[in-house]
Amino acid sequence: MKDFGYTINPDRQINYDQNSKEPVYWLETMEPSVNICISCGGCTATCSARQFTDFNIRKVHTLMMRGETHSLKKEIKKCMLCGKCQTVCPRGVNLRNLILSIHKILEFNNL
Repeated sequence: MKDFGYTINPDRQINYDQNSKEPVYWLETMEPSVNICISCGGCTATCSARQFTDFNIRKVHTLMMRGETHSLKKEIKKCMLCGKCQTVCPRGVNLRNLILSIHKILEFNNL
């Protein structure tokens, strides 16, 4: 093969199909209101933990839906479970139960 003086790097895209979707299915049965989230950002804007850490409840939702449980474990520990996010949600998503359900799913499955 002829040497042209450069190499081709492998792609850096993330293949989310490799991640397990089972935790998402369990979450939907434990907290069905997760499906009505419109990602408006009201929860993140009122979050008390956000003042002290880089916690973002929308990021937790995104990581869960993508099946990225390793990153999710680190992120979810930052939540203080104060419930402010739940009071401002225009769709009535039970965010406190959502966080607790994610904790249970991750703990039960050793993810």
